[in-house]
Amino acid sequence: QVQLVESGGGLVQAGDSLRLSCVASGVTSSSYTLGWFRQAPGREREFVANLWRSTGRAYYADSVKGRFTISRDNAKSTVYLQMDSLKPEDTAVYYCAADPNLILSTMTNPSQYKTWGQGTQVTVSS
Repeated sequence: QVQLVESGGGLVQAGDSLRLSCVASGVTSSSYTLGWFRQAPGREREFVANLWRSTGRAYYADSVKGRFTISRDNAKSTVYLQMDSLKPEDTAVYYCAADPNLILSTMTNPSQYKTWGQGTQVTVSS
């Protein structure tokens, strides 16, 4: 059974950094694409970044490219999201997601991910 547990959220000021963690139990990194999404109040859940299952290649939303870095530690079964130069518009609940059967053309669609964590709140003050 796949389970995802996020941690690391908090309240920071604009320009600060945070690192989110997602412990992924029951997941083989080579078989699952692991990703991060976020959802702000009143908005739809949006893609942030993911690591492709077979290649380990990272993909990013344009809004976070150059500021966020996704990585994983296979020994700890953990995927990280390093967030630098945070902006108030990054404020959201951040979710970890995993799926073994994604295709590239729909990888930014949250409905394509089978398993989700409970989310962690990130608040960036101006």
